Amino acid sequence: MRKIKKGKLEEIIHRLAAEFARDTASDTSLLTITRVELSPTGKEAKIYFTTMPENRENAALKFLIRKIPEFRKYVRVKSRIGVVPRIDFTIDYGERNRQRLDELSKKE
Repeated sequence: MRKIKKGKLEEIIHRLAAEFARDTASDTSLLTITRVELSPTGKEAKIYFTTMPENRENAALKFLIRKIPEFRKYVRVKSRIGVVPRIDFTIDYGERNRQRLDELSKKE
C-alpha cells in the first residue's frame, strides 16, 4: 500500500470527522470540526472542534470521547488509509479566541 502524505491524511480525517459529527451529534448545538493535527509519526491525530452555543463545548467533548471507538471504525470503513491513528478530540480554544478578536476589531 502506498504511503499517504501527512497533509492528505489530515484532510481525510477532517472530512470524515465533520461527516461523523454531522450524522451522530444531537441538534442541541452546532458542532464544527476546525482542524486536525497529525503527530510526526502519523500514529496520533488530534481533532479540534468548536460548538455554537459555546456553553455546549464540554457536553460535546464528552460525547465525542465516548464515540471514539465508533469514529475509528467509521474511518476504517470510509477510507483506505490503512492503520487508523489514535484519535483525540479537543476543544479549539485558539479558534474561539480568534473569533473573539474578530468581534472586538469589528466594534472599533
